[in-house]
Amino acid sequence: MATLNQSEKKSLTFGAIFGRWEVTLILLIIIVSIVCTSLSPYFLDVTNLFNMTTNFMEKAVMALPMAFVIIIGAIDLSVASNLALSSIIMGLLYQGLGLPIWVAMIVGLIVGTFGGFINGILIGKVKLPALAATLGTYALYRGLCYSFIGDQTVANFPDSFLNIGLGTIGSTPIPVQLVIFLVFAVIYGLLLHRTTFGRFTYAIGQNEEGCRFSGVPVDRTKIIIFSLNGLMAAVAGIILAARFTSVRVDAGLGYELDVITAVVLGGVDIAGGSGTIFGVVLSLFLLGLIRYGMSLLNISGQIQSIAVGCMLIIAILVPYVTRQIRQKTRKQQLVE
Repeated sequence: MATLNQSEKKSLTFGAIFGRWEVTLILLIIIVSIVCTSLSPYFLDVTNLFNMTTNFMEKAVMALPMAFVIIIGAIDLSVASNLALSSIIMGLLYQGLGLPIWVAMIVGLIVGTFGGFINGILIGKVKLPALAATLGTYALYRGLCYSFIGDQTVANFPDSFLNIGLGTIGSTPIPVQLVIFLVFAVIYGLLLHRTTFGRFTYAIGQNEEGCRFSGVPVDRTKIIIFSLNGLMAAVAGIILAARFTSVRVDAGLGYELDVITAVVLGGVDIAGGSGTIFGVVLSLFLLGLIRYGMSLLNISGQIQSIAVGCMLIIAILVPYVTRQIRQKTRKQQLVE
């Protein structure tokens, strides 16, 4: 068998490191920062940068479990509706029944988790396609929101609760919600990359039928993943309610697409089976910096959406082309 010389080994190591999508995201963050800094003197203001993160923390916490969902080859379109439903129930329990806000928050978290659990049952046990199942619950949960409060707004939350969305850590400019997100990012990163559950997640996305024959608890894993997705939708609902100091029926409307965009842009293959939490975190901050820089330059929201959409297409196209090249290479090797 032929052995690799030293230069070939170095070449392979270089390719393994710099061929990773996460490195590409880091380079893009650096490039965006350099360009925006040259165009606006306010871009590198520390306070502005920390304030920028508060605009996407709700989507960020939902993106963490959504990475698991997409890695197993599924999708969840109901997260934003679940966000609204759990936060509305929390608000009604506090305002209508007079429950302490922390008790209402716990109930809201339970409601969100149960909403995700329903998705898991429909997909894992009933075997409905994830797209169809979550599209149905997307409409169901949002419809329940309208039936509960209609066009009304639930507000007048206590200052201790509002601190979750508006407060900072001590006298620093670091937002409380940023710290919450980073804690969850570490937890979900360890869960995906350092546990048996994480290995099951990757295996299901790569070969679900093979996992069933190998004794992997596929259905139970799916139920847990969708339940976690519902839980984090409820966490996002709490953060959003605290940031806007109120709860409305249209809370989080359209967030599901932004969450999926961040996950796919972070290197999670839309076909399932691969991706990292680190990549998702990087993509969230990349998207945040792009929108922040464009806002400083007074670029309209429509143009911002076009830019993000183009990046999503590229993120989907790159792994697809890579797979096609690898398949052709393998076929050529087999022929030879």
